[in-house]
Amino acid sequence: MASKSKSAVKNNRKGTRRNTTLKQEPNANIQFKQVVRDERTKKILGFSFVLIAVFLGISFLSYFFTWTQDFAKADKGWSIVNDLSISVQNLMGKLGLLVAHTLINKYFGIGAILICTFFFVVGINLLFRRNVFSVTKNLKYVTIGTLILSVYAAFFLKKASFPWGGGVGNSIAGWFEQNLGYYGTIAVLVLLAVGYIIWQFNPMFSFPSKPLTKLKTDIFKEDAIDDLEDGEVINIEKEMVVDEIKTVEIIKPKSSNAKLIIDESSKNPNLDFQLNFKEDEEENQSITVVKPTSNIVFNLENNEEEIAKEVPTPIADKKLENIESAASDLALEINSKPLTTTTAIEDISKATVHNKPYEPTLDLRDYQYPSLELLEAHGSEKIERNPQELEDNKNQIINTLRNYDIEIQKITATIGPTVTLYEIVPAAGVRISKIKNLEDDIALSLSALGIRIIAPIPGRGTIGIEVPNTKKTIVSMKALLASEQYQKSTFALPIALGKTIDNKNFIVDLATMPHLLMAGATGQGKSVGINAILVSLLYKKHPSQLKFVLVDPKKVELSIYSLIQNHFLAKLPNEDDAIITDTKKVINTLNALCIEMDNRYDLLKDAGCRNIKEYNAKFIARRLNPEKGHAFLPFIVLVIDEFADLIMTAGKEVEMPIARLAQLARAVGVHLVIATQRPSVNIITGIIKANFPARVAFKVSSKIDSRTILDAGGAEQLIGKGDMLISLNGEISRVQCAFVDTPEVDKVVESIGYQEGYPQPFLLPEYVDENDMEVRDFNSADRDALFEDAAKLIVANQIGSTSLIQRRMKLGYNRAGRLMDQLEAAGIVGPNQGSKPREVIIKTEADLQQLLNQMI
Repeated sequence: MASKSKSAVKNNRKGTRRNTTLKQEPNANIQFKQVVRDERTKKILGFSFVLIAVFLGISFLSYFFTWTQDFAKADKGWSIVNDLSISVQNLMGKLGLLVAHTLINKYFGIGAILICTFFFVVGINLLFRRNVFSVTKNLKYVTIGTLILSVYAAFFLKKASFPWGGGVGNSIAGWFEQNLGYYGTIAVLVLLAVGYIIWQFNPMFSFPSKPLTKLKTDIFKEDAIDDLEDGEVINIEKEMVVDEIKTVEIIKPKSSNAKLIIDESSKNPNLDFQLNFKEDEEENQSITVVKPTSNIVFNLENNEEEIAKEVPTPIADKKLENIESAASDLALEINSKPLTTTTAIEDISKATVHNKPYEPTLDLRDYQYPSLELLEAHGSEKIERNPQELEDNKNQIINTLRNYDIEIQKITATIGPTVTLYEIVPAAGVRISKIKNLEDDIALSLSALGIRIIAPIPGRGTIGIEVPNTKKTIVSMKALLASEQYQKSTFALPIALGKTIDNKNFIVDLATMPHLLMAGATGQGKSVGINAILVSLLYKKHPSQLKFVLVDPKKVELSIYSLIQNHFLAKLPNEDDAIITDTKKVINTLNALCIEMDNRYDLLKDAGCRNIKEYNAKFIARRLNPEKGHAFLPFIVLVIDEFADLIMTAGKEVEMPIARLAQLARAVGVHLVIATQRPSVNIITGIIKANFPARVAFKVSSKIDSRTILDAGGAEQLIGKGDMLISLNGEISRVQCAFVDTPEVDKVVESIGYQEGYPQPFLLPEYVDENDMEVRDFNSADRDALFEDAAKLIVANQIGSTSLIQRRMKLGYNRAGRLMDQLEAAGIVGPNQGSKPREVIIKTEADLQQLLNQMI
């Protein structure tokens, strides 16, 4: 017996070792990925690549001067590395000699120097964590340039003793010379050089333009402009050869000859012809006549004269041969009529400059949306039908109803991914409640996991009996996202949830829902549903259009999305992690979202808009001034994975800001997705339900939970694994949730996270809790006389509880609470966690004594 017990102990130890290794492997993989993605790792790699570039450059340059002394040693190969008796002249030692000898002598000759630039470009990009130089372009230029330079050196310096062309250059140049001859090879090399220069530098080839102009006649006589009368028209008549003109200015001095000045600020012949009429600098008055497509009236600053111009067709794609043909159509009329418009020249110039609409996606112009190839096709697109199963179920339903004297006129079947809907039309005189009460009897006759009776089906005039399929079909997320309905969707926030019972794609708009409440028992598909929502939005929206606020009290469900924090996530300032796991930070984040909501409403009020759609449309049309605080507003989606834990720990501190966001935030683009596994009335309160009209119920354990979520039964009859009921717009639909596995989400997140993102996550407004401010006000000199005794008591018991101080030290609640606040300010205990005890930060009495000594 003793030997058996010892062997059992050994087996248990082996089993525990195996279990520990199995648990450690995923952690090791996660740690390895974190090290690879760490900013410090990229900086170290970048510095290493720069050093490699410097090492190669010095090795190559040293080889040019020391190759005669080291040539024989380099021919021995890598064996000289271990031979301590051999010394080389190369500045980078034996390794530098071998690398230079291999790349220069055996391969590319002098062209090997270009290889250094590739390592330098990669290193700089990794150091600065941005695309300072294009690696792809550099690689193409280095590859082609190395070959061309090697061939050139081999052909023109083939008689030199130094291997300028290397082995590759000599081979290619020899092949050309044998097949094309000497002059044919020269022609090919010239073509390669010219082609490389054009490809890399793209020079402009153009004939020199003609000399600008010659004035053949005087334009105006003295005092010709001063004698103008009201309504008189000035015609410019002169002969002038002009190549390209942007503006013509007529200077009107007080007592000097008028002059014609040609401003050749642009060589583009397609520019509009402009005529500027200016006063002397002292009067500081100017009149600009532009040649647009409609009449323009300008307002002068110093007088009440109005300049009107009758506009002919614009001049485009023609060179002006003489000033008569160009300016005869331009007439200046000087009228003394009162002003009829207040349009300023500056506003018109701004309108012409900012005529293009604002494009928010240009912030990340190189962003690539995730590919559908990252997702897997689970199951098949088509639902497998079993005619025998359908016939058997139909007969069982008919026979069961006949046993209770219920006749039916018609029965039809609609096959879904996991459930088949049988619609029956009862005979005249049959009460619906009688069929509804037979739910358990029908389930017994069909030997089904659980059936759901819809009596009646809204809008159809039939009674529905939902029966689970024997063989269920998995709804693939890839199939939903590849569907035409999703690809051509015009929804603001499209969500592909799954397929309905009649096998139709269920794609809805979160912006119109406007918030979503998800509930269900553990393991029934809530986490998969959240991933389906997030992946749907990631595939459709640009990082400039959407931001997520992710709250994960379980700390493991949403941590996979941390890689895209600089693209899609929002967080509080001065926070390290964008995935919120601490209850105190959740409260601060929710209040910060309320501040963001209020700020957005102020912007909408100033812009005269009712919702975020109208506001962004105005901003894109450049009708709002960014200098006044206006900016493009992205949608913000708040996702809370386990709402029950927050309510249990924080209570009203969480419920009130969520209720406020749910009531008001939809108009400013803030939407909520809340999931919980405890659909009880103390978690899903009346305030929460009133502001969440869209609700999703996975399988629950009782009818009470189903009524808490949906205000109707039926969720207790679901079969699990993503089978859900969704209440939307007053209708309840049965949907099979799309399945997206964690490795698929990981691939999607990595494809986004490795792209260039914003310098930091989207920052929410800063929120400071009043309680934290009160804690900071405590002064070490004003500590309670029992502060040290309370600190020793808390550290000894490792329980940060105010009631513990009350009981053990026989104090009142106010003094005990004040002591607890002082302990928090001193860093001995953590912040308040609702009904839970505070975390004790100091673990040993020795550490406590050291801290107390420092505070003296």
